[in-house]
Amino acid sequence: MHDLIIKDGTVIDGTGGAAKQADIAVKDGKIAAVEASIAGPATRTIDAGGKLVTPGFVDCHTHYDGQATWDSVLEPSASHGVTTVVMGNCGVGFAPVRPGAQEWLVQLMEGVEDIPGAALTEGIDWQWESFPEYLDCLASKTYSMDVGAQIAHGAVRGYVMGERGARNEPATPQNIDQMRQITQEALEAGALGVSTSRTIAHRALDGEPVPGTFAAEDELFGLGEALRDAGVGIFELAPNGIMGEDLAAPHKEVDWMCRLSAAMGRPVSFGLVQVDVAPDLYRELLEKSQQANSQGAQVYPQVANRPTGVLLGLQTNNAFVGRPSYDALSHLPLPERVAQLRRPDVKAQILSEKVNYDNQFAEYMGTQLQRIYVLGNPPDYEPGPEQSVAYLAEADGVEVQSKLYDLLLEDEGKALLIFPIVNYSEGNLDAVHNMLLHPAGVLGLSDGGAHCGSICDASMTTWALTHWTRDRTRGELLPLELIVRKQTRDTAHLYGLIDRGTLEVGKKADVNIIDYEKLSLLPPELATDLPGQSKRLLQKAKGYDFTVVSGEITRQDDTDTGARPGRLVRSG
Repeated sequence: MHDLIIKDGTVIDGTGGAAKQADIAVKDGKIAAVEASIAGPATRTIDAGGKLVTPGFVDCHTHYDGQATWDSVLEPSASHGVTTVVMGNCGVGFAPVRPGAQEWLVQLMEGVEDIPGAALTEGIDWQWESFPEYLDCLASKTYSMDVGAQIAHGAVRGYVMGERGARNEPATPQNIDQMRQITQEALEAGALGVSTSRTIAHRALDGEPVPGTFAAEDELFGLGEALRDAGVGIFELAPNGIMGEDLAAPHKEVDWMCRLSAAMGRPVSFGLVQVDVAPDLYRELLEKSQQANSQGAQVYPQVANRPTGVLLGLQTNNAFVGRPSYDALSHLPLPERVAQLRRPDVKAQILSEKVNYDNQFAEYMGTQLQRIYVLGNPPDYEPGPEQSVAYLAEADGVEVQSKLYDLLLEDEGKALLIFPIVNYSEGNLDAVHNMLLHPAGVLGLSDGGAHCGSICDASMTTWALTHWTRDRTRGELLPLELIVRKQTRDTAHLYGLIDRGTLEVGKKADVNIIDYEKLSLLPPELATDLPGQSKRLLQKAKGYDFTVVSGEITRQDDTDTGARPGRLVRSG
């Protein structure tokens, strides 16, 4: 008697091999058989005829470190076929933590990852001090998916060095040895790796760069020694120069990463994006990584499958924030605000006012209106020039800011536009296409759970299937087998999770059954469901008939079933 049989599906098993018609049998949370036909009895049988059957997706770059302590569902990732998430990226996390330092870590996470501090403060109960104790807290909970955690350099540095660590002062040999010991203890307790951030774009609420941003090589290699001695884990980082702030830095960064990987015998993975100031730099770093790998290193750039861009709307941020007449209406409920904004006299007054920019990015966005595009429904993350506000304004014979104003009022004020920041130089996605095809590139950077008020990229797994294998009209489509492998086996194995990622006998029974022809993304919507009624953007999908975790159905017809088979995943 099998627990579950999935019959007659088009199986793409995650290995990269060709699709095949097959049945899959599940017993005790594992795949018991993959055969052309399985006739034995089962507690439940699912007819997957005409449907796509894939491994569950493994998202290796999320920030659910706080959310996982109070939330068992883990939206928005849960809506997109994700069955395992890895958190603790970019050098920020919540353990270890000294008594009294909790609020500092909250402000660090809020500043870097745009997760509302009020939600973190109210939601986290802080039942730990050490990282092993943090893992034990996670292990006491159940989820709709499996969760794994890395230990964050920023938290470790603050724990060891206090104010000196928070202010990025140099570490002494004694400090480094303490950090190495804490990191090794975390790895031996089950951490999947250690992460750090070296980009000045990552800053705490007080403007201070993440602790470790300017760490010298002896400190970085000290963390690497912990990985070497533990014999498990990965070194993950947001490198210096990732946002184009220092074009001389990325090559130097990859140089020490290659040396570090060779010295510790463990993989290194770093964020890689295309930046406008050097649109071909990503090619050089991909090739440099691949060359190092051919010589024995394990260096894997983490790439995204679409542009990363800020979503603009009346419920989020937009180019009119900062104008006195607009700000005076911002407190109104959305329907009332829309009614006021539709008044011709109000529009004329707002458009006549000068913006008082309160930060550099807001000023940049306000002067780059030609780079703002209509997101649409279904959302299009590869918009052509005909979707730009500037193009639409010219077509209508109106001023650009007037057109932008009117677009924000569509869909009763819920319409969203997108302002691509990276991976969209000269308005094309050739860079993303090239990154996805490159053997060194690993699919990541969704930032699930983070950037709650401006970005909602946890839907990347769905976008990868719909856009890159089926819907793309502005360029080449990619093989479905490749895209499935990229977000199943490749991401799982990078983090040592070799028990999942493929539909093979003996592997963990994490499975998606997908109505491929109907699979689609819905527009992001604003929700107030975080602790303290804090706001976040959520994006759902249609077409996931079933998501299975450890043999249990966690989602059916795009809806959570309430099953919670997900557990903490420990290294080794």
